[in-house]
Amino acid sequence: MEYAPRLDGEPDPGEVVWAWVPYEDDPSRGKDRPVLVIGRDGATLLALTMTSKDHDRDAADEARWGRVWMDVGTGPWDAQRRPSEVRLDRVIRLPRSAVRREGAILDRAVFDAVTRAVADVRRSR
Repeated sequence: MEYAPRLDGEPDPGEVVWAWVPYEDDPSRGKDRPVLVIGRDGATLLALTMTSKDHDRDAADEARWGRVWMDVGTGPWDAQRRPSEVRLDRVIRLPRSAVRREGAILDRAVFDAVTRAVADVRRSR
């Protein structure tokens, strides 16, 4: 995991981009959604899905299914400036071709907190 954002038309760690993300229960299907790029594995991007849904309200149910969410605040990746969350327990691997467009750069302090939380979740499993 690294922080290396550059709004240059290419997805970089530390950026929120829009990409086609496969559904967890049916990888042949999916949807276009914002993701936070947290690293690379060769040409493959490592990313976390984002949502504007508030999972604080259903935290117990989400935890029962093993899903862990973290608030990351608001940003230009959401035109309505709704607060967003990232899913920490599912690092998705995306080819560059899955990325539709760059969105925004996430604040460095927030990015660092997210990557620490991802590492903590991975260690606890």
